[in-house]
Amino acid sequence: MKQKFIDNLALVRRRIAIACQRVGRQIDEIQIVAVTKNYPASVIEIATAEELRNIGENRIKEAEDKFASITKTATYHLIGHLQSNKAKKAVALFDVIQSVDSLKLARIIDREAEKLNRIMECYLQVNCSHEEQKFGANPQDCLEILKEILALKNLNLTGLMTMGPFTDNEKEIRESFKLCHKLFKESKALIGDSFCNLSMGMSGDFEIAIEEGSTMIRIGSALFAS
Repeated sequence: MKQKFIDNLALVRRRIAIACQRVGRQIDEIQIVAVTKNYPASVIEIATAEELRNIGENRIKEAEDKFASITKTATYHLIGHLQSNKAKKAVALFDVIQSVDSLKLARIIDREAEKLNRIMECYLQVNCSHEEQKFGANPQDCLEILKEILALKNLNLTGLMTMGPFTDNEKEIRESFKLCHKLFKESKALIGDSFCNLSMGMSGDFEIAIEEGSTMIRIGSALFAS
């Protein structure tokens, strides 16, 4: 498993480099979140040994079981949908919650963070593909929601997250990422340089995401599949 992961990581990094070269970006502008959903806790240790310091999980229970069995050497990101009734556990388990998809959820996270006397780093998830089955704020409401979240004392809002549309149509994927990048630039102008993370792109579309401005890609199967 370890050698296969090392080979996969080398290939992913080459693909990142080529995508960056196409649009005149630098490789160090792109962070990898290694998504370990559905893989054993041991892969987290393999990933961190290869200097991948951002680990993504989708589900609270799965993350809770894994994290309890390993020594923490990474920053843990929640990237899956967060139900309000699980916010307390999410705040205790994770370092970053990327999937804040509403002002209501942000307020709940803020209250739970206050109870634990911590500042919770968050991204606003935006539904830039306009797909009904996807979670995320309406792009038209993005800036207004951001302004409201900024008033919450126990949240540190540092970026946006989106998921590309479920399609093989590159034009549709690219348009979705273009929209999120536009919102990111507008948000950064409002908030400042601390707003620095644009999380978009997964194993099947991360090169397009990089070309459209992503600073953080969430990679699972391209790293861990055998």
